[in-house]
Amino acid sequence: MSSNSTEAALIATLAAITTQINRYLPIGIFFFGIIGNLLNCLALSQRTLLSNSCSLLFLASSIASLITLIDGVGVRFLTGWSADLTATNDILCQIRFFFLSTSRTVAFWLISLAIIDRWLLSSINVHRRQMSTLKNTQRGIIFVIILSSLVYVQYFYCFVAIPIDYPITCYGRSILCRLIHNLEFALLSVLIPSLLMIIFGLMTIHNVHKSALRQVQPIIATSSTQTTVANERSARMKKIDHQLLIMLCVQTTLVILFSLPQACYSIYTVITQYDISSPLTNAIDTLLLNVFILFSYVTNGMPFYVYTLSGGTVYRKAFFDRLQDFSRMIICR
Repeated sequence: MSSNSTEAALIATLAAITTQINRYLPIGIFFFGIIGNLLNCLALSQRTLLSNSCSLLFLASSIASLITLIDGVGVRFLTGWSADLTATNDILCQIRFFFLSTSRTVAFWLISLAIIDRWLLSSINVHRRQMSTLKNTQRGIIFVIILSSLVYVQYFYCFVAIPIDYPITCYGRSILCRLIHNLEFALLSVLIPSLLMIIFGLMTIHNVHKSALRQVQPIIATSSTQTTVANERSARMKKIDHQLLIMLCVQTTLVILFSLPQACYSIYTVITQYDISSPLTNAIDTLLLNVFILFSYVTNGMPFYVYTLSGGTVYRKAFFDRLQDFSRMIICR
């Protein structure tokens, strides 16, 4: 009897902790993430950076992250206060998860495309370098958005506000739907993009080292003004590319660290879906699931702070220049 009461008290405590986490932790993630992504869009829309394909991918990823934070963290905050309408309305539930899953996948894949773009640009192969263009980048963004939308269109059938025989609201209506959702998130949103980030990141670093070795050549003196200007422009572009690569490596590392726990948990859920769990195990699983989900949203809210700290003078200068432009516009009005 004492053992049962102790277990019941522990379950109640875990449930209370889960509720408090959903009430207060999303507030910080939401506001810091929204403000950061808005400032990110402000800085990356600077003309000097928009001409760079990697910066364009960063900008598109920030917009996708904004949608993810509003749709994901905002609704999760409402869940903590029992004010989530998606928990009672099937259509709202389906729309929410479609846009949430699509925007999150798009944000991760655009970072992967940014690393692939850096790999192409750092290659000693001329044909590969020529593939790194704004036109190809725009095509890649459109392709990722369309493909992600098609992958998750089945959510309009699979998701319901109140699933049968399942403790979580707004989730898959059947075991098959929940299996598809967990695998899609783990593989398409986290594991495959993360694997591509690691592979092409290492290949990019290898290309940079090879390029550095090839550039150790005697310097031919010239007094041509045109050559001097071209060299200065080339040096400036190389500086931008180098600092973008650092920003990309830091963001990739943090994306993998914060996203992998939920991906691993999703795979664990698939493996143990037919196991009969005790109420205490369910309470622990629910707590871990909520913590891992919120951790994964941190990846969508951190880019501005990562870029500010690791982006060097190029990103910070573009950001402050953009702020000055807006200040002048306000003063003129």
